[in-house]
Amino acid sequence: MLLLRVGPQPFLDGLARTDPRAIAYALVVTAATTACCARRWSLVAGGLGVGLPIGAAYRACYRAQVLNATLPGGVAGDVHRGYRHGRDAGALGRGLRSVVWDRASGQAVQVALAVACVPLLPHALRGWVLGVLAFVVLAAVVVLVAARREARAVLGGVWPEVVLLSALAAAGHLSVFVVAARTAGVTAPGADLAALALVVLLASAIPLGIAGWGPREGAAAAAFGAAGLGAGTGVEVAVVFGILSLVATLPGLLVLRSVPTTGPERAKGGRTWASTPTSS
Repeated sequence: MLLLRVGPQPFLDGLARTDPRAIAYALVVTAATTACCARRWSLVAGGLGVGLPIGAAYRACYRAQVLNATLPGGVAGDVHRGYRHGRDAGALGRGLRSVVWDRASGQAVQVALAVACVPLLPHALRGWVLGVLAFVVLAAVVVLVAARREARAVLGGVWPEVVLLSALAAAGHLSVFVVAARTAGVTAPGADLAALALVVLLASAIPLGIAGWGPREGAAAAAFGAAGLGAGTGVEVAVVFGILSLVATLPGLLVLRSVPTTGPERAKGGRTWASTPTSS
């Protein structure tokens, strides 16, 4: 549908415009955002009694990003890191839940930022964005009430750091999106682009397509079209952003096949490594 609407040119232009400077920027920023996410996961997992060293979390997060970026759904890597950590820690359920809480914490901060940026959005977007955000917030409240005991254990006294780390990670992603827009030739103010970026990033979190490809381009076309920048421009920016995001995960290939064990073997003092099949 999107291809029929805008044609193939925005996709081709996005591929052609991506340049080495933008890629280098994305690589550096993603290294920093991954560190923030790894620290956040380490804190959250600690609250569940399955804490892991920051170094192991960093490697696992990079590996998860590679899998998320290359497998359908965009969440396979996170499922794998939760399963692997839970298995190694001897608590599979808590390992998986640590990743759920980790991802939910990051998304909650993105939603809060999106709410704050609603006044910067085009009028045509505000209504449905507020509607979607209201639904998400309501669902989050219901979940928190149902799981309030575990929420206190997970976040407890670490929630300020979790919020800060999530905000820093979100800022990094937003900056890469703005660089993608500039690379595509968009000259709109940075604040306006950041507001549009939050809409696109939230759509990217929908577990459809591959690494956000699909929902991201559709949301970008709608958002940029409503802002008067053109649906085709939105698709082009989304393509550049998608390429930058994909290339920025490539360092994860270095740890795709082996990660340090965080379970009983490590507790015994040995630095052991476990093979990770690429098909997982």
